[in-house]
Amino acid sequence: MRVLITVASRHGATAEIGSAIGRVLTEAGHQVVESAPEEVTSLDDVDVVVLGSAVYTAHWLPAAREFARQWQDELLARRVWVFSSGLATQPAASANSPHELLALRERVGALGHRSFAGRLQRSELAFAERALIAGARAKEGDHRDFEAVAAWARDIAGQLAVVREQTVA
Repeated sequence: MRVLITVASRHGATAEIGSAIGRVLTEAGHQVVESAPEEVTSLDDVDVVVLGSAVYTAHWLPAAREFARQWQDELLARRVWVFSSGLATQPAASANSPHELLALRERVGALGHRSFAGRLQRSELAFAERALIAGARAKEGDHRDFEAVAAWARDIAGQLAVVREQTVA
């Protein structure tokens, strides 16, 4: 299947999660293309979309939200999974639960969502971001769990294998 991985990432860490998902899906035999949400011009050659976003102040980044809005009808006609990556030291259920996520998942017909811890490097942050992080007492460092990312991607690949078998049969 043809898979689009599109990720809104402010400092690159969330995009790296998207790339890790793409590697697993490529190894499973899918044709994977990675593109930033604002660079997508068509979904005509896409069967599956994995849409991800970094989470800042309990919201997905505007580029990911806009992608979901702009391509809503086309996404409803495809298999879609979404993921979030946010504050590394907070429980995933609360830190990576952007306010708009439930409505967004319903709007695009997402088959699943996964939250992942992120990477925090204060040197990459703007002053306002550093102030927010200080208030949240988030710990600096790379807290991403790439085995968990790969496991989720393998789960997606398994679901796509079932779809492929049903299509061939």
